[in-house]
Amino acid sequence: MGQPVRDYLLTLCVTAAVTYLLTGPVRKFAIAVGAMPAIRARDVHREPTPRLGGIAMFGGLCAGLIVADHLFNLKGVFELSNEPRALLSGAALIWLIGVLDDKFEIDALIKLGGQMIAAAVMVIQGLTILWLPIPGIGTVALTQWQGTLLTVALVVITINAVNFVDGLDGLAAGMVCIASAAFFLYAYRLWYGYMIEAAAPATLFTAILMGMCLGFLPHNMHPARIFMGDSGSMLIGLVLAAAAISVTGQVDPDSMRIFFEGSERGATHAMLPVFIPLVLPLTIIAIPAADLVLAIVRRTWNGQSPFAADRGHLHHRLLEIGHSHSRAVLIMYFWSALIAFGTVGYSVHSASMWIVFVIIAASAVGLVLLLMPRFTPRTPHWANRFVPPRYRRDSEPKVPVEADAAHTARAAGFNGATAVGGRHTSFPREKVDSSR
Repeated sequence: MGQPVRDYLLTLCVTAAVTYLLTGPVRKFAIAVGAMPAIRARDVHREPTPRLGGIAMFGGLCAGLIVADHLFNLKGVFELSNEPRALLSGAALIWLIGVLDDKFEIDALIKLGGQMIAAAVMVIQGLTILWLPIPGIGTVALTQWQGTLLTVALVVITINAVNFVDGLDGLAAGMVCIASAAFFLYAYRLWYGYMIEAAAPATLFTAILMGMCLGFLPHNMHPARIFMGDSGSMLIGLVLAAAAISVTGQVDPDSMRIFFEGSERGATHAMLPVFIPLVLPLTIIAIPAADLVLAIVRRTWNGQSPFAADRGHLHHRLLEIGHSHSRAVLIMYFWSALIAFGTVGYSVHSASMWIVFVIIAASAVGLVLLLMPRFTPRTPHWANRFVPPRYRRDSEPKVPVEADAAHTARAAGFNGATAVGGRHTSFPREKVDSSR
């Protein structure tokens, strides 16, 4: 079992290394071609930043697939299944659409159509949902049209959910990396724990996806030097959806049934591995999907188009209540890890109540972290010198109203850009020279 782990680790490292090394040249290329749009009202970054980071991530994807194809324990995935080729075809198409959008800002409906075509390309090559394990009913076989529609819907939802959370530096790549790590543990357990070969493609996809995100994150953490753009967010969303489809719809639930004896409670616990493939993909995109649904409801309620951009996403709300950029990202990481790893942990230790207590305790910690800006401690005077300025009591000297107004005017002129507010227009913005 150690040898397959080393092969997956090698594939992950090669994918991460190629992505990391390509990101620097891609950044220079993005600046040269002008893929560095001006600051928009909903943006939280202060300076124009190049996009097209998805080019480097696609290079990492290709490198990971090539390396895996030449490894003894992984090349069987390419010999026994057409899913890697289906993934590469769909990824190439969605990546091309994303590159065009990063450069030319194509229409949202055109992007939606491209997402559906990319999903259909994967379905044609065999990456589709064949059946669903439904609790209380059993395994339900799907017709060709049902499987196609469900596959396309899952791909489109996952792509747009990941795209919606790509609003802070390092947020989308980190959340997808956490989700893919949890998915890798589950798929690897099916593959080498239950000896289910149909789970091998999903295990490979999630290992490569982790490498893509890890290789890009050093360039994308706050303050980001490059954004992944739609070429990257739609790409990693499609790879995540492909892994979910491979496990959910390709693995026969009957092959995971465990022979058991005992009570009905024991039977329920023993059958959890059959139902987790249905639940796990939903938990992995739970936060992005919730943000997507809330955005559609919010915009429709306000009489706007569901595709209209705004500043009402979850990460924007975290900034508005007082979290810093880095803390908001870490909080989103925390909840993603809790949901994804909590689901996987419960599937493994469902008979033990301690996993439930751990999840509840972690949720309580998450709520405390979420509400931290609402509670400002009252620091004693003698402790002022030991705490940050914002926590000091009466630490700022009184200034006349006129002097304070003059200071405010100067600050607005020279430092008007904030993490959550619009940039003041007292001075014209310098035009970025895209030739550098």
